[in-house]
Amino acid sequence: MAVLGLLHESPLHGYELRKRLNLLLGWTRLLSYGSLYPALKRMLREGVITEVTNPASVSMRQRITYQITAKGREAFASEVTDDGPSAWEDEGFNMRFAFFSRTDADVRLRILEGRRSRLQERLDRQRRAAGGDDRYLTELRRHAIDSVEREVRWLTDLINAERGTGPEAPGSSSTTSSTPPRSSQHTAPAATPAAEPQ
Repeated sequence: MAVLGLLHESPLHGYELRKRLNLLLGWTRLLSYGSLYPALKRMLREGVITEVTNPASVSMRQRITYQITAKGREAFASEVTDDGPSAWEDEGFNMRFAFFSRTDADVRLRILEGRRSRLQERLDRQRRAAGGDDRYLTELRRHAIDSVEREVRWLTDLINAERGTGPEAPGSSSTTSSTPPRSSQHTAPAATPAAEPQ
């Protein structure tokens, strides 16, 4: 989804695509060329992207630029309608949120509510596990609880804004929300090893 989302904005060559994917996924999930290019080849076979070879100049070697196809746009449009559990989890939420500007308002709201419910369940488990004699473990648990509480508050603000009961959400139309809010209250979920980009 990340590759299709970025190519939906503009054609990109491999280096720039990898750089933007790493910015999107976060520094703890740096994407190697060894995982990017096999994914691009698979997507070429599926027909969701195409490649254009740019003629080499005197100072630059030949470059391949990747573009999304009509089939790829349809696939991306289908993916941004998915509001199931995979969109709420740590692995997928940040990426889904990055493309909220192309997500319908009702889908955005269901994803935000699902994410908040998932974090509230996690918060309940962490609170039950709190305590003990080891002060370092206690501090670690307290830090984890504080982080989740901050994200729950951030999500609640976003949900209220989407419903029109709080501060205006970034973008006021039903399908646009181009810039995520800059909030010091939000701590992004802990990242996991990079999955193969789609």
